[in-house]
Amino acid sequence: MADRYDRESRLDRIKQRIRTYFPERQLMLRAEGRVRYLRLPGSVQMVMMAMLVTVGGWATFTSFNYALHDQILSSKENQISETRRAYRSLLEEVTAYQSKFNAVTLDLESNHGLMLGLVEQNAALQQNLRTVEGELQVTERDRRKIVTTREHLKSNLVDLRTRLRSLATKNFTLQEDLTSSEEDLEIALNERDLARDEGLRLEEHRNRLEDRLTKLQEMEQESVQQLTERTMTYIETMERVVKVSGLNVQKVLAANQGISIGQGGPFIEAKVERDDLPAAELKGNLISLEQRLHRTSVLQSVMRKLPLAAPMDTYYITSAYGKRRDPVNKRWAMHYGLDLGGPYKSQVFATAPGTVRFAGWKNKYGKVVEIDHGAGISTRFGHLNEFFVKKGQKVEFHDKIGLLGNTGRSTGAHLHYEVAFHKKTLNPLKFIKAGRHVFQE
Repeated sequence: MADRYDRESRLDRIKQRIRTYFPERQLMLRAEGRVRYLRLPGSVQMVMMAMLVTVGGWATFTSFNYALHDQILSSKENQISETRRAYRSLLEEVTAYQSKFNAVTLDLESNHGLMLGLVEQNAALQQNLRTVEGELQVTERDRRKIVTTREHLKSNLVDLRTRLRSLATKNFTLQEDLTSSEEDLEIALNERDLARDEGLRLEEHRNRLEDRLTKLQEMEQESVQQLTERTMTYIETMERVVKVSGLNVQKVLAANQGISIGQGGPFIEAKVERDDLPAAELKGNLISLEQRLHRTSVLQSVMRKLPLAAPMDTYYITSAYGKRRDPVNKRWAMHYGLDLGGPYKSQVFATAPGTVRFAGWKNKYGKVVEIDHGAGISTRFGHLNEFFVKKGQKVEFHDKIGLLGNTGRSTGAHLHYEVAFHKKTLNPLKFIKAGRHVFQE
């Protein structure tokens, strides 16, 4: 029981929040001197808000996705530019090292020629060794110096070759990175093209949908308009019947719904966002038609409860509704019903569906039957000879409820027939005339 109470309490709080954030709103539409009210319940506002949030989310996601692709392409292009700059710098270094290598090679070739000359000189010196020992010692020192220089040059050449191999390896690595970057750039460009194509396809699909909605609105607009006009004609006919019977339409509708609709307060014009969707006009007409159909349904419910038929198949009026001379004491008095004469024990019928509120003897009315038809409407049948219903019984239209008689305060066989709205009597003859109007149409 506590869990059920908690659930009901939570549901009440949720409903209260919905009514707080989405209260019922009404739009006043004025056309051709007539004022109509367009009601926007909370459920319709929630649906419209959900549609706006969905469309906004979709647009945000598409824009973000398109912007993200552009950022990725820009990042890839920057990486490729930096790689190309690094590659050009390495090429310049390789060119510089090649220039140095060529210079060293030229030095080696020059030294090689020098060595050949020294060898020839050494041979000549060896022939004169005995006579020129001093020159031989100098030549030996020069030779040693040349050997040292040659070894040093060979070491430099090995270092240069090692550095060239390293540069060649680095060059190959850079070429592979450049190839990979170009492949990534090509993939990114393809993805960008696919995204653009998909965007164009979605735009074309949206345009086709808008065209279809426009055509649908054009086809359905006339049908909705005709149905609305027929509904308005039907509503006017039913309201005219209610007015002819002497009832106030708004009071009867309020009584039928069981709620008194209180409204008021200062007029503050609401700012309504423009709806540019193709089917906006059709949607508005459908909402208007739905409101009129709802009013038609309520009016039909009221019409079923109105006693628009006569209580007897054959009758004549012996005393009208209103002021008259009392048939017993001949003094002026108010007559709150309609006296209908006819053959003794003529059948008396229910004039509308309802529930028997009383069936029995009631003071000067004699044997009487009272029927509650709902919406505050009731009927009374007095001076009956006999009745065939009991309290609480459900009766339908034209069910036999009794026989015409002369019981109670009466001067002859007749039926005292009353119609009341919230315990206030009305002229039954107006209801009968309104019923004739309905049956003729």
